[in-house]
Amino acid sequence: MRIHHIEPTKDPRWADLVQRHPNASIFHTVPWLEALKRTYNYDPIVFTTSSPTSELRNGLVFCHVDSWLTGSRIISLPFSDHCEPLYESHDELTFLIRYLQTALDHENWKYLEVRSIRGLAENGNGNFVPTPRYFLHVLDIRASLQDIFHCLDKDSVQRRIQRARRANLEERTGTSDELLRDFYDLFTRTRSRHYLPPIPYSWFQNVIRCLGKSVQIRAAYEGPKAIAAILTLRFRNVLYYKYGGSDTRHHNLGAMPWLLWNALAEAKSDGATVFDLGRTGVENRGLLAFKNHWVATPEPLDYWRFPDVVRLDSLEGWRLKAAKRVFAYMPDKLLALTGRLIYRHIG
Repeated sequence: MRIHHIEPTKDPRWADLVQRHPNASIFHTVPWLEALKRTYNYDPIVFTTSSPTSELRNGLVFCHVDSWLTGSRIISLPFSDHCEPLYESHDELTFLIRYLQTALDHENWKYLEVRSIRGLAENGNGNFVPTPRYFLHVLDIRASLQDIFHCLDKDSVQRRIQRARRANLEERTGTSDELLRDFYDLFTRTRSRHYLPPIPYSWFQNVIRCLGKSVQIRAAYEGPKAIAAILTLRFRNVLYYKYGGSDTRHHNLGAMPWLLWNALAEAKSDGATVFDLGRTGVENRGLLAFKNHWVATPEPLDYWRFPDVVRLDSLEGWRLKAAKRVFAYMPDKLLALTGRLIYRHIG
């Protein structure tokens, strides 16, 4: 076997592989890669054992994050909850991984990271080190809506959905500029409550422009005012909940569970069988508790790095806590500017 490089946004074979491979997700798609490139100037690259003139049988897609602040590394993929290696045999995967490990020093990469749900150690690539930071909540929605509803937490989900219905909230859906502005306002408020800079507005604009009908914003209104909003993605039979925001003054109305339930019901009627509620950091206890009311037993989601960077992770955790203390005193406009400046370096 030999290793070849392709540019996935230009080589049509990558889109074909993503469409047919069972482990592909929305995060493998060309529109998602294009949004990353437009917003953060990341160059996507796929490593494969398939020759340039043959059908593409496998591929590991990465983005190169080259930052003067955080160093040079390749990640599969930045700002993506998970991204499975696409391959037919374990021999292919092992060959690709060993090649990347060997190329690490030559390319001057600080490390390489694979965000695989299934992990890498079980495939014989034990030199990678798991960096446990997240849980993944995935809900099977093949049962009837009634059965799904009754399996959700009675107090924190069922009753809150019913409360929202009684409140006669208005739901608006789509990707209009007005909806995006309302969503982003709630999203930035939520990030501010957690002392974190908001993701740049341009990222959401590019996601909508690139992914088109695969993106949907749902917002709940009490009168003229938006009080909660979510952004979901759709690929094949999977609905992804990616971002959300809310006004704490109206949490008693149950708007967030109501929006998620409406998104689930609509996607199910359109053939979806899986609702991926996304990753949640182990330290984010509030969001973790919220999602546990939908999926009581989430999967541990470990990102796999080579070489061993456990000490680096500890240092990054310390830096984040220190940064949050600074962010807590920033006015909203300065916090938004900070987000536009730093996210490209985070990946």
